[in-house]
Amino acid sequence: MSSSFDRPGGSSRPPASGSGWEATRVQTQIAPRLGAAVKEASEGHDIGRAVGGNTRELFVSCEPGEALAQQLDHLRPEYVAVHDLGTTASRKLLAGIAAASQRALQQLVIRRPGGGTTLATIEFVDCQAANGRSVRLYSTAVEADTATRQTLARVLLGRSRIGLVIVGDLPGHAIASALAPLREAVLRPGWACRRLLFMPLMAGAALPALPAEVARFRAATAIDATPTPQVTRPVEVWNALCDAWNPLQSARPAADGKPVTLLQPFASSAAAPGAAAAGALAAASLGTIAGTSSNVTHTPPWRSASAPMPMPMPVVGAVPATDTPLERYLHDLSLLAGVVSVCAFDIASARPVGHAGARPGPHELALHGAALLAAVMSASRTLGLGASVPECSVTLGQHHLLVRALPAHPGAALHVVLDKPQANVALVQMQLRRLDEALLRAATGKH
Repeated sequence: MSSSFDRPGGSSRPPASGSGWEATRVQTQIAPRLGAAVKEASEGHDIGRAVGGNTRELFVSCEPGEALAQQLDHLRPEYVAVHDLGTTASRKLLAGIAAASQRALQQLVIRRPGGGTTLATIEFVDCQAANGRSVRLYSTAVEADTATRQTLARVLLGRSRIGLVIVGDLPGHAIASALAPLREAVLRPGWACRRLLFMPLMAGAALPALPAEVARFRAATAIDATPTPQVTRPVEVWNALCDAWNPLQSARPAADGKPVTLLQPFASSAAAPGAAAAGALAAASLGTIAGTSSNVTHTPPWRSASAPMPMPMPVVGAVPATDTPLERYLHDLSLLAGVVSVCAFDIASARPVGHAGARPGPHELALHGAALLAAVMSASRTLGLGASVPECSVTLGQHHLLVRALPAHPGAALHVVLDKPQANVALVQMQLRRLDEALLRAATGKH
């Protein structure tokens, strides 16, 4: 969560019908009417109203974070929140789990009444549990403006039964500062989540530094915060979640009246995605049970000794289909903490040659990046400071812009948009130099 309650760039979908919002309206401005209003908005014991196409719609008359908090406090669902720290893997993780479990990736769209303006879009997947029920996984990588996104992420993570924090390839010294906003959020009134799993995605400098920093985090917050071994595939994340979720469910007092909902692990498989893997995915479900080794004498109640069926799953953060050095470079750049959108463009024509991330899109970034570069180069020439392609950063209200030459591509430049509250410009520039070196090696054929 470096400051991360993740990235902007929402979708703008039209309202389902002219007056359909009335059925999902949340009146939250008058406290005495809250109970009736929330009940009206949550038909079927779920948030919002199903509008087809794996989308639920919630119309609100207050701030989205306040409305969602009231919905969760009223319905009291047990769910898992997946949060990014120095990466953008949570939505890819949900997509991988959805594909492997033959479940749809869904959206909760929060809108304003009247014109139906989209305020936020939250992605989630409902995973089949052992008793026929389901457990929901939300990504905190909400598509919304920065303030709304951060508030919704705090609400989702703070009211979850378990929070999964996916840790990206951060330098070891950056872990403490990246954890600071999360620590502050946990210490605020109203935080209910008492179990956080920190899952390192990359075997970088963060991996050896993470356990000590999580121990300090646990001491400061008094919640059950635990680091896991490195995870590279959704199956590893899912199985770690099962091992954390099921003991909590099994230990629940019978007097609380809620059914025990257990998750079943996938069987690991190293098979690469392909035709055979696709067939296995189609045949398998969350009912697939991981086998145990012969020297295990005790099987937890949520495990089974049944023969395992392989469950190949997509790689988290898999590279784009067109795996050229430039596409890989832009893709890896888009995964850095705080990066919203990135575009490579031709300086002379202002045309995009590659793009990754959310909005703004490639044509907008190329056009305005070229204009910004031309203005800086003109000023440099006028001042007699030379005419080489500059590297410049511009700070706006909620964003930073970086414009610089593109390594190994003469006549091309890079335009990067950073989310100001969650991005560290100096850190991004340092990580950029590492990516530059990889791009240069790929372009020259040196290893």
